[in-house]
Amino acid sequence: MEIYALLESLEDMLENGKKVPFSEKCIVNKSELLKLIQEIYLNLPDELKQAKWIKEERERIIAEAQKDADDIVKEAENRIISMIDEHEITKQACKKRDEIIANANEMHREYKRDANNYADGKLGEVEQKMLELGQTLSHVGETINAILETIQNDRKELK
Repeated sequence: MEIYALLESLEDMLENGKKVPFSEKCIVNKSELLKLIQEIYLNLPDELKQAKWIKEERERIIAEAQKDADDIVKEAENRIISMIDEHEITKQACKKRDEIIANANEMHREYKRDANNYADGKLGEVEQKMLELGQTLSHVGETINAILETIQNDRKELK
């Protein structure tokens, strides 16, 4: 069932609930209400699920980039140790090590920046969907308040 239909069902349940005398409260079936709320949770936009996946994917990419950087550094260190006997080779190894570390750090920054940009874009989409959902829920609240105000006015006229 679509989220809007579920919200309409929730609104109907509140509108048609048995009124408590001398109050603005109504009685609704708790199990039906909980079941409806569960349906709403199940029908929330896929963007929420995507946001969770994006966050996990971002963390995985960053961890992978860090592992790659660590592997490159270890490889450079191993090369340096094997070349330490000859002075000129040692200088070259140090230079190469620095280049590898710089490249690894740059790759790490690129992976992190790309992951952050991707996550930011997806989270922006989720934010927009949540704003739209909030507006819809606000509309439902306004409708309920308008109905309650009508009921109160009708009751005042009856007195």
